[in-house]
This record gives sequence, C-alpha cells and structure tokens, in this order.
Amino acid sequence: MPEQPDPQSGEAPQRPASVDTSALADGEWHRLHPLTPLFKGGLVLIIVFGLVLNNFRDRIIFGLVSLFTPEEAHVDEYGGGSPIDWVLANNLLIVALLVVLGVLLIVIVAFWLVWRFQQFRISDEYVEVRKGIIFRSQRRAPLDRVQGVNLTRPFPARLVGMAKLEVIGAGTDANVPLDYLSTSNAETVRTDILRLASGAREARKARHRGQTAPAQDATVRSQLVGSMNDGVNDIIGGVDLGDVAPESVVKIPTGRLVGSQLLTGVLWLVFFLVLLGIFLGIMLPIALANEDGDGLIVLLGAGLGIGIPFVIAALAITWAQISKSLRYSIAPTPDGVRITYGLFTTVTETIPPGRVFAVEVTQSLLWRPFGWWVVRINRMSGKSASQQQSSSAQQFNIVLPVGTRADVERVLHLILPNLPTQDDPLIWEHGILGPQQDDPYRVMQSRGWWRRPFSWKRHGFTVTDFGLILRRGVLWRKLAVIPLARVQGVSAEQGPIDRMQRVGAIRAHSVAGPIDGTVVGLDSAEVSTALDGIVRRAADAAGRDHTHRWAAQGSQEVSDAEGALTREP
Repeated sequence: MPEQPDPQSGEAPQRPASVDTSALADGEWHRLHPLTPLFKGGLVLIIVFGLVLNNFRDRIIFGLVSLFTPEEAHVDEYGGGSPIDWVLANNLLIVALLVVLGVLLIVIVAFWLVWRFQQFRISDEYVEVRKGIIFRSQRRAPLDRVQGVNLTRPFPARLVGMAKLEVIGAGTDANVPLDYLSTSNAETVRTDILRLASGAREARKARHRGQTAPAQDATVRSQLVGSMNDGVNDIIGGVDLGDVAPESVVKIPTGRLVGSQLLTGVLWLVFFLVLLGIFLGIMLPIALANEDGDGLIVLLGAGLGIGIPFVIAALAITWAQISKSLRYSIAPTPDGVRITYGLFTTVTETIPPGRVFAVEVTQSLLWRPFGWWVVRINRMSGKSASQQQSSSAQQFNIVLPVGTRADVERVLHLILPNLPTQDDPLIWEHGILGPQQDDPYRVMQSRGWWRRPFSWKRHGFTVTDFGLILRRGVLWRKLAVIPLARVQGVSAEQGPIDRMQRVGAIRAHSVAGPIDGTVVGLDSAEVSTALDGIVRRAADAAGRDHTHRWAAQGSQEVSDAEGALTREP
C-alpha cells in the first residue's frame, strides 16, 4: 500500500529516490512561474487602471496636488490639457515620480503576494493546487482518475515561453489548473503526471535505479530567461513534436482544412436560403397586396435585418474553426495520444489509453466526393454542463477535424490501441461504406421505417468481443465504436407504439459527449437476446482490460524478470 499523507500536517508522502520523475514531482510544494499574476489578471488590471486614470485624471491630479502642495501649486491653471506639461510648469516632477513609483511598488507587492501564495505539488497519489491570501482554496485530483492533461500556450504568454496546464478530472468541475509554468516545466509536469497515472512506478524503479532526477531552475532570473528562449524557439519550430517520430504524426494540409470548412459554410448558406425562401413565400403576397409599396420596403428591411447578422455569424464560425484547427497534428507517445492544434494560441491535449469511451466517424454529403471524414470521441471533460456547451469544449471532443480514409484508420488505431484488425471490415466495408452483401449488422425492421425514413436500411449495430459498432445515416454517414470495457450501462427501451409494432430500442450508455449509443426499430425478440449478449461481453471485456493503468503490465513483467534472474543458480 502506498504511504498516505498525514491528515494533520497535510504533508504529502515522500517518493523513493529511485523513482524516475523530475524534481517537480517530489511531493513538495512548488511555486508557479513568477509572471503568473501578470498573465492571469495583471494585463486586464493594467488596462482598467489606464482607462480609469484617463477618465478621472483631472480629479486625481487635483486631489494629489492639493494633498502634497496645497499652497504652491496653481491647480486652477490646469485646464484639462497635457498633465505632463502642467506638472513640469509647476515644478512637480519629483512629486509625480514619487506617486508613480508608489503605485508601481503597490502593484509589484500585490503581484508578489499573489505569486507567493499559489503553489502546487505532485505526489504518488494526486496533484494538488492551493492559492489565495484572504480566501484560500485547495483542489486535488487523484492520479488514478486523471482523464488527460491539456497544455495551452496563449499567444501573449507563448511569446515569453509560458504555458498553462490543466489536469482533466473524472467528475463535474474536477479539473485542476496549473497556470502558468515555463514551457519546459509544463512539459515536465505533464510527463510526470501521466507516468504516475500509468501505474508504472515499479517499472521505473526497476529500470532506472541509481538515476538522479533532473533539477528545476534554481532562481527566478533563470526561469525568466529560460522561458523566453523557449518561447522564441516554439514560435519558430512548432510545439510538442520533438519527442515523437516524424513518420508517426498525422497532419492536416491547410488547403484541405480550409476547403472542408468552406463546404460546411455552404451548408449554412443553403439552410439560410431555404429559410429565406419560406419567409418570402409567406410575406411576399402580403407585401404585394399593399398598393403604396411600403410593404416591399418593410419586407426588404426585414430580409436585410435577418440576413446580415446570419452571414456575419457564419463567417465568424467558419474562421474560428479554421484558426483553431490550423497546424493540427496527432501523434502517439508512451503516455497516450497527443493532439496539437492552433496557430497563435496552441493547445496540446494528451489522452491516456483507456480514457476514450466512444469514437464516431462522420462524413457529410458534401465531403463524400473528396473522401473526407471527421472523428469525434466521448471522454470525460471535468467541466460542468454549461461549460461543455462552449466552442472550446466541442473542440475538445474532435480528434480529427478532416482526414482521408488512411488518416482515419491510423487515428482509430491510435485512440483505440486494442482494436483488433479483424474488426476493420465491420467498420469500413460493412459499416461506413455498407451495407454490403451478407450484411452482419442487425438493422431496423421495415415496419418501423418511419423512425428513420431515409436511413432505416442502414440503421443497425453489430457486436464483437472488443466493442459495440453502430451504423447510421445516409446523408450524414456515421459509424460509432463503443469499447465494451468502457460501456457505462446497457438498457432496452420500448414505448406503446413500439409494442404495437413489436420493435424496441437498445441504448449503450456512455459519458457525456457528441456520440449517442442508441439503436431503434429492432425486432422485439432480438432486443432481449442482444441485450444479454452485450452485457455478458462487456463484463468479459472489462475483466480483460488494463489500459486505464497502461504501464502496470510492464511493471509486472519487469518484476517477474528480476525474480527469474534472482532464482538462477
């Protein structure tokens, strides 16, 4: 059993020196980057202070001068002109400099106190953050519940080599942020957290005995200089590609990315034209009935009032999607799949094995001639329900914004490393491109066609020892793979109309996300049989699965090998 922290002292257990982690993961408290207060709220504070100073400068100058030199200064002579000229004319330069110096000292002391009281520590069991001077807060994330680690480099912070880290937890509002760290320290902390969460502590003890953990920067000055150098190098050379093999990286050409988003914008345009046609069809006869012509003017004004905001919103959404997905890359690492995207502000997400609960491959009708697909996943976000509706949260569930079939196949086997190759025909030939002859999928009954009038011949599922595979859609082809080891529950549903038609539905429950595990319109006799089969296979798959502790097996193999060597004569 690992050593538990003392509940009275709050100290974390000490890690043995033989564990291969950095000095930032030694169980002791460490501080964030010295510029953290400036980038967390200092820039906004300075801007607000400047606006207030500009709007109330006359009153501020009058009050300060009256306070320090009430008789010598000719306050009435200041008519709202340049305050610098007025200060020089009244020989108040020293007073003005002292005031500015005092304000700067107050800001510096306030920033220093904020930085001083923000700390984090990483032990064998959890990552923890505490902050606050008057009102203190403390957040802790157990390492065995970590769903991923995101490393974000906002553009202003990226210029000086800073990044913020977010440890994704397994519950609502369970994320633990570490903002900000130097880029090198953020990458080191990310590696430490993922390796400690992997269950590889014993493996590291066996393989790295006698090695010394690297030391962190000793002084504040060295942190500032080193982080700025890293920032310049990252902007020139890109980020998070130095420790992966170039041939293993899946990238998206810029032309394909822009073209796919423009085609998506065409769908928005078609949708708008349809709505406009309906609107004109209803209102045009009414407008023509008005003989003085005012009805046509009102109708034109209403059309412009609806159309202009719609076009602006469509352009903004398209540009936002393009800018977020530029320089997109996916690559395998020892600690999971690493996804990097963004042009100015870059985001790097690391998804450990066993943290993907469902995968869906989707293709719209306009993408079909080009053979493009998008891949989404269900995974725990650690955010509240309202936060999950934001555009950044939706981007969180996309692992391939647009890719060819070869890209999709590589990404599927990256995020589902245990996916058997014998299941590939069920996914492609019979699934995404199907149905084919001798279709192995259980599909909707013809008597229930009205539930899916266009796709009822495709709508169905099949089950393997690895997962539940769902096939849906005609205009938008969709195929979902839900690993049985990650299934949260299975249920059967049958309403009164379903009972009359002798059909039912099966729902595979997953974590919150864009992928729905529901299949409707199945024969009632098949529903019970399929439900029992899925539950049995899911229990077997969960017993075989160890990907949530993806390095524990390696640890056991090392221990067994050492025992065998010890027993040899």
